[in-house]
Amino acid sequence: MTSEFVVLVAAGVLTVLLLWAGWTHTRLRRLAARVDRAWVALDAQLRRRAGLAEELARFHPAALGDAAAGALAAAAAEARASAGGDRELAENALGHVLRELPAELPAVPASLRTDLTGTQTRLALARRFYNDAVRDTRQLRGGRFPRWTGLHRSQPLPRYFDIDDRCTPAPRSADPVGRPGAGRP
Repeated sequence: MTSEFVVLVAAGVLTVLLLWAGWTHTRLRRLAARVDRAWVALDAQLRRRAGLAEELARFHPAALGDAAAGALAAAAAEARASAGGDRELAENALGHVLRELPAELPAVPASLRTDLTGTQTRLALARRFYNDAVRDTRQLRGGRFPRWTGLHRSQPLPRYFDIDDRCTPAPRSADPVGRPGAGRP
């Protein structure tokens, strides 16, 4: 092997590494933008749900009952005011209060019920899209090459947003015979 051949191979390897670093950096930037867009969509659905819950509590307390309307108004206000990790707790509390409402509220306009149901569905989708973007970002940043090269080290690692966004209460498993503890895994 001649020294020219060694230099040529080294230059080729260096070129491949630089191209790979550039491609990985571009992908990380695109994933960061995807996380940001997904968060904006998720935040919009969370705010919309809180607004609809507040509207339901404020304008239809007779249909809900005073206690349920008060709990719904408080949960909606807390969800709107909270930030960070507390927001997940507040959103879970709001979701729990919404699931505890009766399925049929005849005194509430159908348009409000439809908007609330649609928002719940869009919220579940937005959360899924956001968490998928976070997962993809964390997976790429957790690879050896991005860690070794420090790509995106200055950017904070995105967090998952985990809330219980079911629209209906979770079914309780009951033992048909009535044996205690039989429904547990």
